[in-house]
Amino acid sequence: MIVPGMGKEGQLRLINSRVLIIGAGGLGCPAAQYVAGAGVGTIGIVDGDVVETSNLHRQVGHATSRIGMKKVDSLITHLRGLNPLPTYIPHPFHLTPQNAADIISQYDLVMDCTDNPATRYLISDICVLLCKPLVSAASVQKSGQLIVLNCPPTPQGALDGKHAPCYRCCFRKPPPPSSMVSCGEAGIMGPVVGMMGVAQAGEAIKILASALHIPPDDSASPPPERNLHQPTLLIYTYDLDSAVGPYSFRALKMGGRKKNCFACGENSTLTLEGIKAGNPNYEQFCSVPTARCTLPPEGRITAAAYHAARERGELTEHILIDTRDSEHFSFGSIEGAVNVPFGKLLMKAAAIKRDGTPASEVLPPGLGEADAPIFVVCRRGLDSQETVEKLKELGLDHGGERRIMDIAGGMKAWKEEVDPSFPYI
Repeated sequence: MIVPGMGKEGQLRLINSRVLIIGAGGLGCPAAQYVAGAGVGTIGIVDGDVVETSNLHRQVGHATSRIGMKKVDSLITHLRGLNPLPTYIPHPFHLTPQNAADIISQYDLVMDCTDNPATRYLISDICVLLCKPLVSAASVQKSGQLIVLNCPPTPQGALDGKHAPCYRCCFRKPPPPSSMVSCGEAGIMGPVVGMMGVAQAGEAIKILASALHIPPDDSASPPPERNLHQPTLLIYTYDLDSAVGPYSFRALKMGGRKKNCFACGENSTLTLEGIKAGNPNYEQFCSVPTARCTLPPEGRITAAAYHAARERGELTEHILIDTRDSEHFSFGSIEGAVNVPFGKLLMKAAAIKRDGTPASEVLPPGLGEADAPIFVVCRRGLDSQETVEKLKELGLDHGGERRIMDIAGGMKAWKEEVDPSFPYI
C-alpha cells in the first residue's frame, strides 16, 4: 500500500475486484500466486485437467502429493495456504463456446493462461462482447510473450484510434497447424513460463488498482487519462547457449483496434448467441491438426511390420531416417537410425531448390546416392509423411525405383506395438 500509485485506494479496489484465471498450468500457477498475494477479493480458476508429474517443474502451484487431483482444486489448496482471505471459485472443466460467456460475465478481468489458439480466440471474443479487459500470455520452449487487450474495455464497434486492440486485431490469422504444439510436446523451460505468469499478474494488479477495468460512461470518447500507453507485445527469450546475458526482452508496438476486425470492428456480426450456437467454429478456424494420413497405403508400413521384417532379415540393406529433433533422439532411437531433424531437412531442401545443389545433399553423405530403401520415422507419424513426399519430390526415389516409406504412427507406435519400455518423449 505504500508503493507510489497504489495507496489505500488501490488496495481497496483489489479487495473489491473479481479476477478469472483460465488455465491452472505453467502460466496460471505463478499468476494466481501473485494475484492472491496482492489481496484480490475473488479469484476464479478454470481448468479441466489433473496434475501430472511432468507438470511440476513449471506448474509451481501443484505438488507431488496432489498428483492426480484436479488442477483447479490443487491450485486453490496452494493459494489458501498462501492467503486464506480471498474467495476462491473453482471451475473444474474446460472453457467452451457454450459456457464461456456465463463464466466470464461474473468477473472484472480475465487472464488467459491457456496453451492453444482456438481457446485464445474464444476468450478474446467473449471479452470484447462483455467489455472485459484481457491479459494474455503464451510460452513454449525458450520464449514467451505478453499483451494486454481490450483495456480500457470498450463496446464492440467503438473506434476512434484510442482503443486497445483485441486478440484478433493483433493476430488476424492463427498460426499454421504444424506449429501448434503443446509444452508437453515441444518442451518448456520452467523459468520462462514462470516469468510470463508473473508479468501477467503485474499487469492485472495495475489494471485493477487503477480502475482501468471499468468501462467509462461514454465509451466512444474516454477521457485521456484512462488510456494506457500504446499497446505493446512483450517478447521474452531465454538463451541456453549464451554464457553472458542469458535472457532478453523486446517490446513490439502494436496498433489499436482495427476497423475491419471480425470481433471488435464497426461492422462485426459476432454475438454471444452465435458463439454458443457454434458460429464461429474455433476449432475449424484454427485448423487444429489431427493424425491424418497423406500417403497411400503402399507408402506406409506399421511399426510392428517394420520390426518383424527386420527380425526376419528382410531389411538387411536399408536406411532408417529419424526426423525427430536431436534432443528427442538423444533419449532413445531404433537401432541403426540416422538422425536428420525435420526442420533442418526442410531448410536443406529449400536451399537445394534455390541453389541447384545436388538433391542427395539433403541427407547425410552417402545416403542420398545409395539405392537402399529408405524408411522414415518421426515422433507421431506426421512429419515422416511429409519427409517421404519431400524426398520423392527431390527425386531420391530414382523415378520410383527406390522404395521410400513412412513408419505409421512414429515412435509413439513403436512404443505401443514393439517396445513398451521405449522412452517416448
